[in-house]
Amino acid sequence: MPKQKIILKGISASAGIVKGKARIILDPFDNSKMKKGDILVTSITNPLFTPAIIKASGIITDLGGTLSHSAVVARELGIPCVVGTKRATKILKDNQKIKVDGEKGTIYQDN
Repeated sequence: MPKQKIILKGISASAGIVKGKARIILDPFDNSKMKKGDILVTSITNPLFTPAIIKASGIITDLGGTLSHSAVVARELGIPCVVGTKRATKILKDNQKIKVDGEKGTIYQDN
């Protein structure tokens, strides 16, 4: 089995592994772009992102730490979360198939 390519690393914020399509949302008023099972990719979350987070199977942020809004909400919902990647919104593409490992804090290309 070929080794998976690591695209990004960040801070492990909520354990779990999920595969899905990256959905880049920079403005919380674009929440309607999210589909159930998408992986939310954004700079940082706040309560205005709640409609997107509820649909998300995982969360990736550029900023934040283990006590950030996205990390706490992800743990409450039991979904994987990687924060503090610094450049997820620049590296990942909308609809890109990815795998998130919330325990290791890594994001992989999913073929």
